[in-house]
Amino acid sequence: MAAKIKKGDRVVVLAGRDKGRTGTVLRVAPKEERLVVEGLNIVQRHTRPTQADPQGGIKNKEAPLHVSNVAIVDSKGKPTRVGFREESGKKVRFAKTTGEVING
Repeated sequence: MAAKIKKGDRVVVLAGRDKGRTGTVLRVAPKEERLVVEGLNIVQRHTRPTQADPQGGIKNKEAPLHVSNVAIVDSKGKPTRVGFREESGKKVRFAKTTGEVING
């Protein structure tokens, strides 16, 4: 099945601690049905000092969100579902609310 949400898409969080906030998708893990959004779902990670990071300590990082808890933002800034259609022989994603083609 084709990916409805891809790296670089602008998404809004629908559920959870960061509900209503928007961000850009950094990573997508299709097998786990999870994705990482820039600046959202921040968790604290206690890290041991290493050669790469001699200081160690408590680091903040983005944790993965389940794909069902986010939706793509359309051109009007509203969350939308994603559909697929064929245009000039290519399969493209489009926003269900506006009908516009989603770039990418």
